[in-house]
Order: sequence, then C-alpha cells, then structure tokens
Amino acid sequence: MSDEAATVDIDPEDKKIITLARSVRARNGVPEGAAVRDETGRTYVAGSVALESLRLSALQTAVAMAVASGAKGLEAAAVVSAAAAVAADDLAAVRDLGGVGTPVLLAGPDGTLRLTTPAS
Repeated sequence: MSDEAATVDIDPEDKKIITLARSVRARNGVPEGAAVRDETGRTYVAGSVALESLRLSALQTAVAMAVASGAKGLEAAAVVSAAAAVAADDLAAVRDLGGVGTPVLLAGPDGTLRLTTPAS
C-alpha cells in the first residue's frame, strides 16, 4: 500500500493490531508501540525497551514475545511511531518469524496508517 492508498479501508484485524500498538505506546509512554498477529490469530503487544543493558524496538519485542509464547509464524505486524519508515532490523525480525512478504503496517501516533511494507 502506498502513502496515497492509506485512506483505503483497513482490514478489521489489521486495525485491531494498530489500535493495540497505539494503546501500549500511550499507556507505557514509549516512543513506539507494536503488535503482531500469529498464525493462529493470537496477538502480542509491546513497547520499545530502553534499558542500560538492553535496547529493543517495540516490534522486536513483540516478535520476541510471540516466539517465547510458541508462535510458529506471523500473519501481520503493526508499529505505531513518529518514524517515517520501518527500520531494517524490525523488518528482519518479522521476516525471521513470518517469512518474506509478511505485511508490516506503519501508523502514526494518531493511529492513521501511513504505509504497509512487506518484511523483505
């Protein structure tokens, strides 16, 4: 989906993970929130981690939570951030569990979908 297509109706399941990502961002007061949906439809939500000894993006943390919970694959991922693009390391984490082509949705802090990019 291009930036222009961002105004198109969003699948309800994708809207759900954007809403979850936005909620965790606001609740935890972190720069990013993320949510992933596994192959069974379960969702995992996380904010960015910024400890002295550990730094993970919200999407990396959500993928790690899915793996730790036994997920075997991902259907989709969402990040809510002020960033203009999804970081390469985040796309790699989604690709590792979901495979090439897993959609990664990037929404702004207001929850508006800005773009969808495949994990490649």
